[in-house]
Amino acid sequence: MNSCSPIASPLPRRASIGVRIGGIVVGGNAPVVVQSMTNTDTADVASTTKQVAELARAGSELVRITVNTPEAAAAVPRIRERLDMMGVDAPLIGDFHYNGHQLLSAEPACAQALAKYRINPGNVGFGKKRDVQFSTIIEFALKYEKPVRIGANWGSLDQSMLAGLMDENHARSEPWDAARVAREALIRSALDSAARAEELGLTRDRILLSCKVSGVQELIAVYRDLAVRCDYALHLGLTEAGMGSKGIVASSAALAVLLQEGIGDTIRISLTPEPNESRTREVIVAQELLQTLGLRAFTPLVTACPGCGRTTSTLFQELAKSVQDHVRAKMPEWRVKYDGVENLTLAVMGCVVNGPGESKHANIGISLPGTGETPAAPVFEDGIKTTTLRGEHIAHDFVELVENYVARRYTARH
Repeated sequence: MNSCSPIASPLPRRASIGVRIGGIVVGGNAPVVVQSMTNTDTADVASTTKQVAELARAGSELVRITVNTPEAAAAVPRIRERLDMMGVDAPLIGDFHYNGHQLLSAEPACAQALAKYRINPGNVGFGKKRDVQFSTIIEFALKYEKPVRIGANWGSLDQSMLAGLMDENHARSEPWDAARVAREALIRSALDSAARAEELGLTRDRILLSCKVSGVQELIAVYRDLAVRCDYALHLGLTEAGMGSKGIVASSAALAVLLQEGIGDTIRISLTPEPNESRTREVIVAQELLQTLGLRAFTPLVTACPGCGRTTSTLFQELAKSVQDHVRAKMPEWRVKYDGVENLTLAVMGCVVNGPGESKHANIGISLPGTGETPAAPVFEDGIKTTTLRGEHIAHDFVELVENYVARRYTARH
């Protein structure tokens, strides 16, 4: 029988320095934080505000927006103001590439409205200008007391650093392979930039690092190495993961390994949306990954069988979807009313083989009749059979039982 105690981490978390981003703490002893990113034109205040609100309401605790033009920078304070008026308090992260120093200098209100800045050391500047442009952004972070994520990326690697490391590698008695040299360049780029930020006065509790690549094994190798070489809070994400099931599988495969090893303080699932698909899917995938690993609980999840020749009826599929949709829709209300309801477990099973057993393991579960079975659906609550449903309204009746169970089982918030 399942209990409703808080879900514990499967392995001890890597020790990291906590960073406060608005009202959210990343790292330290804080739970792993979910973040996402808009794909609207930030200069379009209305559409960007709408998408940030959608992502936040879906469960994104941090939302990153592109700040790439003077118009985008000027829009940021207005976006923040509109979100505040809507009661959406998700911190905004400004994503800067190439011209961040200019945009922050021209729009100090943007610098103040953002909760965090993201800098890519591979394109913050080139040649002699790099140090000046990097320093300018750090100075704004110091002035407005903002944290900074130094986010190195495989696709925009600092070429001068890579060339230097290649030269060093040639001099080794046993040279590394090219992939290892590239990983070292990525890690060194992030660590050297963090060290420079500290020299400029940014404290360690306002620095986060990321080293993103697009290959699963490369990402695991990079973060394992990075995790033992620093205690900065780490942001995880497989960059350019892809679309649909490919993106979900690749991101989950990489991040699950690292999270299981206690590595990672905040995550993003970088999905390419299907045409006309909501951007919020990446948030749901991130939540489900953390919940499946037992790291956090966000919303009740439904255990359901895949179906086989014993379950030729589609009733169990339809009921599983309708129950999952129902609890997701109800969760905003339940979260306010009931303490711990996110830990609720449900089961919708399709035949007698595993149905009763799985239903008993859930807080509330139903075992629907399979092919040739008696047209009855026993319901179990906390391992005990409480009723049997029959007839054409099983879906409606079971959802009603779920509602009643939640009201009885979980303590009302006051």
